[in-house]
Parts: sequence; C-alpha cells; structure tokens
Amino acid sequence: MTSFIGRRHELAEGKRLLSVSRLVTLVGVGGVGKTRLALRVAAGVRRAFPDGVWLVDLASAGRWASPAWAVADALGCQGRPEPALLAQQLQDRRLLLVLDNCEHLHPECVDLVDHLLRFAPGLRVLATSRQVLGADGEHVLQIRPLSVPDRADVLPADAVERYEAMRLFAERATAVVSGFTIDAGELAAVGQLCRRLDGIPLAIELAAQRMRALSVEQLLDRLDDPFRLLRSENHAVAPRQRTLRALVDWSHDLCSPAERTLWARLSVFVNGCDLEAAERVCSGEDLPEETILEAIVGLVGKSILYREACDGNVRYRLLKTMRQYGRERLAESGQEHAVRRQHRDWCAETAALAETEWFGKRQMTWLGRIRDEQADIYAALEFCLTEPGEASAAPPIAAAVWSTPLSWGSLSEGRRWLERALTQESRPSATRAKALWAQACILLLHGDHAAAEPLLRESGALAECLGDRAQVASTIHMKGLAALLENDLPHAYALLERALAGHRAVGDRGRSWTALFHLAVAAVLMGEDRSRGLSNECLAMCEDDDARWSQSYALWLCGLDRWRRGHAQEAAALIRKGLRLGAVDDDHLAGAHCVEVLAWTAADEAQHTRAAELLGAARTLWRSARVAIPGYLSEAHDGYEQRLQRTCGDEKFSVAYARGANRPHERVFAHALDEAAAPRADAMDTDAGILSMLTRREREVAELIAQGMSNKDIAGKLVIAQRTAEGHVERILRKLDFTSRTQIASAWTAQR
Repeated sequence: MTSFIGRRHELAEGKRLLSVSRLVTLVGVGGVGKTRLALRVAAGVRRAFPDGVWLVDLASAGRWASPAWAVADALGCQGRPEPALLAQQLQDRRLLLVLDNCEHLHPECVDLVDHLLRFAPGLRVLATSRQVLGADGEHVLQIRPLSVPDRADVLPADAVERYEAMRLFAERATAVVSGFTIDAGELAAVGQLCRRLDGIPLAIELAAQRMRALSVEQLLDRLDDPFRLLRSENHAVAPRQRTLRALVDWSHDLCSPAERTLWARLSVFVNGCDLEAAERVCSGEDLPEETILEAIVGLVGKSILYREACDGNVRYRLLKTMRQYGRERLAESGQEHAVRRQHRDWCAETAALAETEWFGKRQMTWLGRIRDEQADIYAALEFCLTEPGEASAAPPIAAAVWSTPLSWGSLSEGRRWLERALTQESRPSATRAKALWAQACILLLHGDHAAAEPLLRESGALAECLGDRAQVASTIHMKGLAALLENDLPHAYALLERALAGHRAVGDRGRSWTALFHLAVAAVLMGEDRSRGLSNECLAMCEDDDARWSQSYALWLCGLDRWRRGHAQEAAALIRKGLRLGAVDDDHLAGAHCVEVLAWTAADEAQHTRAAELLGAARTLWRSARVAIPGYLSEAHDGYEQRLQRTCGDEKFSVAYARGANRPHERVFAHALDEAAAPRADAMDTDAGILSMLTRREREVAELIAQGMSNKDIAGKLVIAQRTAEGHVERILRKLDFTSRTQIASAWTAQR
C-alpha cells in the first residue's frame, strides 16, 4: 500500500543467498522492515518457483499456536498438520515458503523447518525473525536500520535522496500533509529526527503520522518520550505495530530474566561497551559476572544488541530506543543509582589508565578507545555533578582526562567540565592542583592567557604547600607553555628546562616527552645550537616507546628545525611523514602544524599558489581544532602571508587561499601529501588562471553563475536541460574544491 524505500544491497543479497541456500533468515530489531523486505525478495525470485511463493504470518497465529498448523492452513494441506505429513505433501513441489515472525515460536520453527527441508528437496524457506533460527544450513542476512546522516548539523543539499531514513520520512509525511516538502531550513531537523529514531522504519513512519498535528521541530522537542509520542490509530495493523512501546515490549517478552536485567543495566552506557566493561558495570548478586557473556549472546541473537567489530575488538551497542526502554526498566528496578555508580567507577578507572598509558605502545589503541568512551566519560561526570554526595569524584576524572595531550573531545568541552568540577569541589588537594593546571592549559590553547594566569598561580601555590613535586613540575611546565605561546622564547626556554627536570625526577615519561617537545620548539625558533639534538631526542623517545601519534609531532618538530636551518625540501619530507601519521587519526591539531609549515616550505621553493592554498587550509584546520595559531608560529605565518600577497597579487592570492580554506579536511591531507600537486597548483599563476581548469562549457556556466543566474536560468540561456546545467555546476565545484556557487562567482570575477 506504500512505496518501498532503499534496501538495494539487502535485496540483491537476499536474492543471492536464496540461490545458494535452502534456508535464509532475515534477522533484525523489531520495526526494521524485515517483513517488507522478505516480500520484496520473494517477489523478485517468484519465477524460480513454479509451485508458488507462500506467506505464513506466525505472529497472527498466536504465541501458543503450532507453526505446522499455520503452514498447513496457508498451503491448504489436507490431514493432520504434522511435520512428517507436511513434508510428504511438499516433497514433489518446488516452492518458496516465507515464514514471517518466527521469534515467538522459535524452537517449534526450528524443528519444523529442519524436518521440511530434509524431506522436501524442492522447498526453500525465507524466514524473518528477531533472532537467528540456528537450523542446519541456515544463511543469515542481518537487516540494519535505514541509513541516516553521521551528523545532522551539516547536511548536503541532496540529503533526502542520499539517506534512506530521510527519504522515507519525506514520502510518508507527504502522504499525511498534502504538499509537504523538506525545505533547507528543515533539513537538519529531519536529519536529527531520523538519527534520534535510529533509522528504524516503523518509528519513522509513526513519527510521520504525527505530522498531521505537529511540525518537525515539535516532533523533535517531544522525542524525549518516544514511547508516548509514537503511536498509530490505524486498527488495520497488528497491535504490536501500533505503538513503539508495544513493538519493544514484544522484544522484551522474548528475553530471559538474565537478558532483561542485562538489557536494563547496559542502558547506562551511552555509546555501547565491550565485554570487559559489561562484566565490570552490569554484574551483581542477581547477575554474576560469569553469566554476562551468555546473556550478551542472547541479546545479540535477539537483535536487541548490535555487535560492532573494530581493530580486533568487539563492542555491543543498544539502539537509542532500546536504550531508553532499558533505562525505564532500570529505574523501575530501583537499581539505577547503584548501576550508575558502578559505571562512574569504571569510567574513572578508564580515565586513570589512559593517563598512565597514553605515551607508549598502546597510544594508538587509546586514541580509538577515547573516541569510543568519550560520551560515557561525559555521562559519568554529569552523574557526579548532579547527584547529591557524588561531586568529589568529578575532579579526579576530569583531571585525568584533560591532563594528557590525547583529545577527549573538543577543548571547549574540557573547559566546561573542568570549570564545573572545580566549582563544585573546592577542597585543597593534589587532584585540584592538577585540574587547575589542566584547565589553564586549555585556556592557553584558546588564546585566553589572562584567564589562565590566576589558575596557574593557585595550582603552583597549592602544589608547593602539599609538597607534590609532580604537580609543581606540571605547573612550571604550563607557565613555560604560556611564555612559548606568547613568543617569549627565552623565558619559555628557562621554564621548560626546569619542568623537564621536574618530570624526569618523578619518573613521568609522558610529561617528560611533552616538556621536551615544547623545549625543543623554543630552541629551534631561538636558533639554539641544542635545537637539533633536542628534536632528535624527542623523536627517539617516540620510536623507543612506539608512540606513533606523538611521533607525528616529533617529525614535524624535526622538519621545523630543518626549515629554520634553510633546508626546505628536507623539512617538507619530514613533515609529510609526520602528516601521514596524524592523518591516520584525523588529528586536526597535528595536521594544522604540518600544513602550516608545508606552506612555508612551498613558498621557499617558489610554489606560490600551492603555498597560498596550504596557508588557507592550515587556517581552517586551526579553527576546526578550536585553537588559536600559536604565538611561536604566528610571526612566520603573517610574514609568509604578506610575502605571498605581494608575489601573487591580492586577487590570485585570495582565490588560492579560499580554495585551500574550503577544501574538505580529508582532501587537505591528501593535497598536502601530494608532492606532484605543486606544479599543477602553480599553473594557476598563469594569466589563464581559473579558466585553464575548466572546459569551454564549464567556463560559460561559471560566467553565468557570476552574473547571478540560477540553474534554471542557465539551462534556458544555454538551451540545455536543467539537470545538465546542475551537472556542470557540480563538476565545477569538484574541480575547484569549492562548496558554494558564491565561491565560483568570486573566483571568476577575480580572474576576469
């Protein structure tokens, strides 16, 4: 009765599996669209079955009914509906049996399917279930939710066509509200709505029905209680599909007591967890640690938990709706506070371990773990800062997280959490001293030196009073960093030497490396004789400890030293090597350092346009890392910018700079690493300029864009189809690495 959206890969895979297997099971969470997909797959292969395709809806048969009775009724078989008699009547027939909703009659379905397939060689079975049947010869196709945007705040103009969930919402909402369209202002809201609903088709369709009375924004505002909001008055559909709660209740009823308890407790994890975390947080007297694995296997099998493998590790994640349902059950159990405390303690242990191990062979592992556990760290901090009597646990977590160079999210997030933790827990302690200098470090990187100064004074006084040599050394280190960022190099050098000695005295290898790195930067920019030795020592420490992420900064440092000595090509080679390591982790701060100095080396090699592009790209990377250009680099940055403006001319410099600034981050890294890109970039210095990169027709289109024409106007002017005009515009944007028509118009005007 309604259109079928997306699922091209699943359709093709379902047909393929039926060609090689006699039993294929579509498995997925309730409401994900297994039945619709099964019917679509069956329709696509019906010609291969001369005796037909037969649908058996086991959900309507009732929970205590026999699947054999349902199959016999659907097929019109005579006699008693016993598996042996059914098999006898089917043994000479070539047909496809679609068994829908097998989960609530799971053991009986397995027995029936196994018997029928053994004695009816022309039979094939396509089953749908929330859990794998586990029968011999079964091939499983996991049905995931519809595609949703990774981020809902920045969406392409064609997002509705690109993401299946958004397309489904648009089509169903149009059926409810005549003339409904998703305009540019609603695009982000619809993307967020589909993300909040996990891309589950039934949930999206129920939300679309609410458009009779609500706007998209109003729907979003009410999604904190999706189980009350999402319901249908259509009595033609099965009761379990009329409300989101009924759908999830159905899944909950299928679980064992241990699985239900684990489901509720796993809901405290914001971004899923691995087996070790589940055992640590969710176990208790009523759920022993040794039973957790078996309960996880059960929940994965029932499509409650999603299994995600990455870098040799397996994590388990609840969809948002399943997590919210679990939180309700956890609150009803009276165990919510206790489980959240266990979750908080696990987060504290994780943060402390990351602080201990961040510099060493597990560094790359921790970079991945930090991305995985970041949201849970934030949840643990929120628990500490909002639950009575728990505030004292916040500063140790926040200090451990933001006292290392590894990023636990944006610096703005770190600043916010540290401020809250320090405000609510003001008792003097070594932890408070550490949190103070960590907060000061973030302020310094933001360029707010005035706000950092009193924090460093308090941290230093507190550390001295407590006699805590580690915090004394770290406070001196931050004062040295402040001087370095203000380009007060001699003062920075003296302070950082003291800090390095202090870190080494307490045996802190990670902070020793950080102090050595900052000391070497000061030495390089001062032209100190020791600069080469300090830079090489910094790199050697990374290689000895197999700290690959830190190595990207050390290689940049060695490259900076070569640049300072006038060896531009050697510098560029070292920095590209460092950028390759930083690009692996998409580290924008490391990337900003590398691309910045690569721009300088390109200028020194007379690759003027490439240098201007890289300067623009570096500026964007600094902003995306949310840090100010460090004072120790700003003087050279400004000097090269002025030099390139004089060499290229203001117009050509602006075009190249804008092209670099608007290049997507992944292309920035690729472009900076492409040594062969230099001569191509310098082709832009010719009089032909931007014209040389476009075909004749594309130049005509660019000129009309500069005149302010729309795609429709351009099509009429050039006597071409509007779709063709749109294609020309897209190709121009790709060729020039632009993101908007305004940039095309500006570049064209400048070149003309």
